[in-house]
Amino acid sequence: MKDSTQKKLREKFIKSGVKMTGPETIFFSEDTKIGKRVVIEPYVVIGSNVKIGNNVIIKSFSHLESCNIKNKVEIGPFARIRPNTILNEGSKVGNFVEIKKSFIGKNSKVNHLSYVGDSYLGKDVNIGAGTITCNYDGINKNKTKIKDKVFIGSNSSLVAPVTINKNSIVGAGSVITKNVTSKSLALTRALQTEIKNYKRRKK
Repeated sequence: MKDSTQKKLREKFIKSGVKMTGPETIFFSEDTKIGKRVVIEPYVVIGSNVKIGNNVIIKSFSHLESCNIKNKVEIGPFARIRPNTILNEGSKVGNFVEIKKSFIGKNSKVNHLSYVGDSYLGKDVNIGAGTITCNYDGINKNKTKIKDKVFIGSNSSLVAPVTINKNSIVGAGSVITKNVTSKSLALTRALQTEIKNYKRRKK
């Protein structure tokens, strides 16, 4: 896209009330739609077919394409929102998070260092740091369903297809391969072993 076209798009959005820090570092598409009271920090790229609601904050170094961002959503910094993603009202996608072909429910949070693909998240879900939805089995892409008020502990792997039902907890460091029932704690960990008074070998 020509620099003159980008300049016109930036001017259009500034006039409509979008607050930009370093607008010359922010890139839009001609079909970008943005609501009211939106803040965009430097070095953000917005690809084609992106719709952004009201009271949204997009932090630096984030990349969005073919997605629908509802009201009161916070994105980034360093977030990647890939096609066919919907971030529902009040949701939060933090730093170094990638979301692909997923629905993130109302007030749900994927705060840092996570990959969520081909997934459905209900409302008030918390995804801990380092969580991955293992959506590809080498042949097919499979779906992960995480129902309302689920807490996923850090560094967990959810092997799709799998459903985590309402009000359940997945303990940190777990690899989940089976459905989790409501109001349950799911853990898959080896027992910690400790050797007393251990001495390292010397060369």
